[in-house]
Formats: sequence, C-alpha cells, structure tokens
Amino acid sequence: MVKIIDTSELTQGQTLPPADREFVYNGLDCCVTLEVLDALTPQLDNVSSATYEFSRSLQGPVFEMALRGILVDQTRRMQTLAKFEQEIDRVREQLDEILRDGVGCELNWRSPVQLKSLLYDVMGLPPVRKRNAQGRMAPTVNRDALERLSSYFYAEPICNHLLALRDLDKKRSFLKTGIDHDGRLRASFNIAGTNTGRLSSSMSDFGTGTNMQNIDRDLRSVLVADPGMKFANLDLEQADARNVGAICWNTFLNSHGAEYAGSYLDACESGDLHTQVCRMAWHDLAWGDDPSTFRATADQIAYRHMTYRDLAKRLGHGTNYYGTPRTMAKHSKVATHIIDDFQRAYFRAFPVIGGYIKERGKPNWHSRVRDDLQDFGTITTLFGRRRKFWGRLNDDATLREAIAYAPQSMTADEIDTGILTLFRANRVQLLLQGHDSILMQYPEELEDEIVPWALESLRTELELEGGRKFVVPTEAKVGWNYGDRQNWTKDDYEQGCCGKDEIGTCKENPDGLVKWKGHDSRTREQRPSTKLSVWNL
Repeated sequence: MVKIIDTSELTQGQTLPPADREFVYNGLDCCVTLEVLDALTPQLDNVSSATYEFSRSLQGPVFEMALRGILVDQTRRMQTLAKFEQEIDRVREQLDEILRDGVGCELNWRSPVQLKSLLYDVMGLPPVRKRNAQGRMAPTVNRDALERLSSYFYAEPICNHLLALRDLDKKRSFLKTGIDHDGRLRASFNIAGTNTGRLSSSMSDFGTGTNMQNIDRDLRSVLVADPGMKFANLDLEQADARNVGAICWNTFLNSHGAEYAGSYLDACESGDLHTQVCRMAWHDLAWGDDPSTFRATADQIAYRHMTYRDLAKRLGHGTNYYGTPRTMAKHSKVATHIIDDFQRAYFRAFPVIGGYIKERGKPNWHSRVRDDLQDFGTITTLFGRRRKFWGRLNDDATLREAIAYAPQSMTADEIDTGILTLFRANRVQLLLQGHDSILMQYPEELEDEIVPWALESLRTELELEGGRKFVVPTEAKVGWNYGDRQNWTKDDYEQGCCGKDEIGTCKENPDGLVKWKGHDSRTREQRPSTKLSVWNL
C-alpha cells in the first residue's frame, strides 16, 4: 500500500522516518517525471514521436531480460576464476622481477600515484596528459597512456605487463560479480542509454550483476541455459558495413547512378565483403578468373602475420568511420604507412564513401555528412531516427561522431525490431541483447523449428531508392552455454593444444556455441552446478 504524504505540510529540516522518506522520494520522482513528459510531449513531431513510441514498446522485452537473468555454472565460474588468479600472480611476479632488475624498485601496480612516479619521475618518460575533473591537463596512466608509452623500448615490457594485469583483473572482477540468490546473473538495460538508440547495460536494480553486453569471450562459458533449454545467439552479419552501403545507395542513386551509388553495397552483398574489398583495393595481386580461388589469394600474407583479408577486415571499418591512419595505427597495431596505402586504394575502389580523391568531381558520403552537419546540425537515419549534434559542427571529432551515427543507429533499430518481434510472439525466452546480437533460450526439443523461425523474425527489410530491397542477413550459433565450442585444426593438434582427445574436436567446452547449419546433433554433456550456496563469493 502506498502511503500518502502531503509535502506542503512539511517544514525545512523536518525529520521523517526512513520509510516515509522513501515514499516522499518516490512520489516526487513520479511527479517530476510526469511534469517533464507534459513539457516535452508538445515538442514531438512525426519523426521524434515515432522514435518515442518505438522506445516505449521496448519496455516489455527489456524488463523481461532484466528480470529473468542468466543461470551461472558455479563450478566453471570458480575454475575459471582460479585460472585467472594464477595468471595474475604469474604476470605480477614477472613485472616485479623486471622492476627489481631493470629499475631497482618495486610498486603496487594498482596505484596510479606509484605508476606516475615510476614512469614519469624515475624513468623520465614524457608525461601523457588528460583533462581531469577540475578541467586541468594532468599526467595520466590510463590505458591509452600506457599504449603510447610502450613505444619506448625500455618502457615496453613494463607497460605491456601493466596492460595485461589490468585486462586479467577486469576478467577476475566479472567472475566475482554479485549473483542473485537463485544463482542467476542479472543486469538492467537502459533504452535511452545511448545517442544511437543502442541499449546500454549496468548492474541490476538490486545492486547485483554488471554490464552484460561486453562480456569477454574467455568468460562467457560460465553462463548456461536452464535445464531442458538451449541457447541460440542470433547475430546480424556485417550490419554496420551493410548499413553504410545502404546509406550510400540512397544518397547518390538518383544523382550519380547505380554503379557509383551501389559500389560498396554490391561488395557487401557479394558473399564475402573482405575478399571483395581486397580485389578492388589491391588490383596487382594475381586474382585470376576463377572466383573459387579469390579467398586463397586474399589470404596471402601482406604485413607481418596479417593477410590482405585481415587488413581489409581491420581497416575497412575504421576507414568507413573517417579514421585517420595515425589513429587507426594506434588501435590496430598496423604501421601508419600501411594504413595510408590501404586507404588510398580503398577510396579509389569506393569513392562513394569518401577519401583523398573525388572521382570526376563527384561527392561522397563523408562530404555529404559534413554538409548536412553544417547546414542542419542533425542526421536522420533510414529508419527515421534523428539526432541533433551539439558539439562544434566544424570539428573533426563531431564529424566522425556524425558519420558513425547513422549506420550504428540502424544496427540498433534492426536488432531492437527483432527483439520486439520475438518478444511479442512469446515462443522463446529473451536473455541478453548485444549491440548486434540476441541471446535467447528455448526448449531444446523444439530447436529445428524455433531457430529458423527466429532467424527469419530477426530480418528487418527496407525498400531503398529505386525499389531495391535491403536486409541485413542473420546467422545463429546454438549450444548450452554462452562460450564458443572450439574446433581445433591439425596444426593446433600438432602444437599440443590442451583439452581435446582427437583432431577437430575440443573437450574443454563441448556444450559451447556452434554455428547453426540446419541441425545440431549434439546432446548436452555437462550438467552445471548452479547452487549458489556452495560457491558463493
């Protein structure tokens, strides 16, 4: 029962019982929210009202995922935790030895103060600065700083060990995340948590759980399906890239024709985007005339251990989003001159996207976004989601944000439309939404019926200019836990990979996810231990 409290009768400084304070707080929260709604509703137009109604409709599936949570295999959780703690001890001991022998000191690797003293005072490295909470540029030892400092050969082993320790500690923290009394890990999802329309995730409303959208692949196998149920992870294939292609088609078809407007979208829909990019970017390779040999040609080593196809995959996405060679080199670990050469070839192959040249004076997507940003300060996607940009409209950072907005926002609307379709059909249990994927579970005996239906339900079709049909294809992986079931090659076997008994199989995670190819003949091998009282951390 809700207690009614007349706040007009309260005086400043008056003390209320704790329960009454909660009633007042919640009551004011509801009243202020209603006042905000009444003020904003008249400002909605046809575009923003459609976005608002779509967001409201997502409340059902979002609450379902938040309330249900995902079952945790406590035995596997503790085993995985022990493995990472051993690895942390090993890396920490190596770091201590390097510091003792090389620098003559020891430190607490978790202490930013001690790290700054070591790197900037003792070792004399040029400080990497970042604006602090007071607005001043101050020395920092965050991840970006350590990556930059690792370019100094005498600092490289120290910085690399520190980065490894932070990564391992982050994984350990996830494994120690609070789990609810029923042995399930839960999270809350915020429908309005991002500017693109993507859901954001954080700990549950009860203070347990964590962000569930960026779980490291090494940790996912601790999340398991309920008894009698099976997971399917539905994924949009190359959604952001295909959305870029659709935007370019719609933007330039009427003004510059199908060949120009559709060059990138055609490559996306060719069946193997990255190999197609290789063919168009590196003309001098011996491609031949037989399409069956194109992949082998693209898999030739181009730089260090990376193939041409690896480069196309790593660098194409960043190039689409206006990444500079210098910035991309820092994140991809590819030399700047390699990226510069790639981008020149990439923009010659796809001038409709952008780049250093303008083929016969034709415009491109990057320049069109810049013009729209300058003229209107807004970008509207093909799904009708509009965003106002408040940053400096002539700043490259704002431009990069605006370029990335439309394709990323379209991916969000595609995956969320799929979630809504699955939720309304009430045939599966929704568990988790990644940025371009959905994790669900279903009665395992219904798999051959459910998975094809779910894949079809996830497809969101758009009709582009000229009547061209556009849809991002979907794929699924199925299994009894959220981790991947590895498939070892002959080389892996000869190199002594652990946890397998024959070539081509891996017994470390036999119940993990495998690609759905019409049927999965496996049966569940491991029965997870899910009693929290035994392994509670």
